[in-house]
Amino acid sequence: MHHYWKFLAENWRFLAFGVLTAMLSGYGQTFYIAVFGGELRADFNLSHSEFGLLYSLATLGSGLLIVWAGRKLDTMSLAWFVTLVSGGVVAGALLLSVAQTAIMLGLALFLLRFCGQGLFTHVSATSMGRYFDQNRGKAVSIAAKGLPLSEAVMPAIGVALIAAIGWRATWFWSAVIMAVFFLPLLLWLLRGHSQQVIDHATSQRKADAEKQACAPRQWTRAEVLRDKRFYRLLPAVLAAPLTVTAILFHLAYLAEGKDWSMAWVAGSFTGFALAHVAGLMFAGPLLDKIGARPILRFYLLPMMLGLLILAWFDQPITAWVFMLLTGLSLGGAGTLLGALWPMLYGVVHLGSIRAVVHAAMVLSTAITPYAAGVALDLGWSMEDVALALAVYIALALALAWRVLDQPVNR
Repeated sequence: MHHYWKFLAENWRFLAFGVLTAMLSGYGQTFYIAVFGGELRADFNLSHSEFGLLYSLATLGSGLLIVWAGRKLDTMSLAWFVTLVSGGVVAGALLLSVAQTAIMLGLALFLLRFCGQGLFTHVSATSMGRYFDQNRGKAVSIAAKGLPLSEAVMPAIGVALIAAIGWRATWFWSAVIMAVFFLPLLLWLLRGHSQQVIDHATSQRKADAEKQACAPRQWTRAEVLRDKRFYRLLPAVLAAPLTVTAILFHLAYLAEGKDWSMAWVAGSFTGFALAHVAGLMFAGPLLDKIGARPILRFYLLPMMLGLLILAWFDQPITAWVFMLLTGLSLGGAGTLLGALWPMLYGVVHLGSIRAVVHAAMVLSTAITPYAAGVALDLGWSMEDVALALAVYIALALALAWRVLDQPVNR
């Protein structure tokens, strides 16, 4: 624990940058945009399916474009990159505040999904994974705490602001706050200290390369895409975001079917955020101690158990149990996946590699709500969907079970 606090004290500015960029991804996350769903559907005269299709198209566009944009983090300075990302969020929020047509709404949602949910998350995970060597797991787990912080705070703030000043003014002032407060804060956190971290990590990697006859191989994105291990890992990597999106997107239908009040279900998000943080805090030091292999094999088991409980029980406490178990797995995923790719493929092309992974995540979370909706239209229950997702997780874990036993340099 002494080493943990020492690490925090020595690197607090760059770690705070990682936390803040993860938190600011909330501008484009489903849990925040969904708060405005009723107002957006009413003002733009959209049905549930029309609004869902618009949102899915924005998400798909983000997933496709991030493959190109994410690799720029390998060649562009972090300060310039985060300035452009922040500018994209500001543009999206301003456009949403004045949008008069469905096309303008769709473009605004695209900018928020692409720059908020997409690139801010990419910046946080990639910068922590690239610029820390010995304490990579700790750094990733600390930075990832920004997302549950956003989950716990932003929806409540959004609801309060809508009631006080309306949804358009809320997005206008969100843009102003990003431009005049959060962007300068991000650049201040990067000043000086981040360069020290970069210089230290670079010199450490050079020293290691000189000392080791067989230095870790630095994979390119093209090489990763030809690596069979990548495709065996991908289903397990996608399992957590895919599952969370599928269930939360249809949460109202689930609550109705189980006779739960939405107030009770909304309250369970507190447990979700707390468990998310607990998973991050536990998984970081554990990753540094025992490595990625055992965590990869078991981090999805709490979520799978939660899905089974959700499928088999109807008591109101089930909502809290599911949220707690799912949050725990999501915390483990946030830490593991930040450290897994640099461990397997090196850090030189990490931005390009993570961009591919993140694009796959975005695409899966765009498709899953629609796929679950089709299943429900065909007569499935939410319990059937939960069971299907549990089976998917079991198969994904089986596929990835022995991948990390294979040598990294082949």
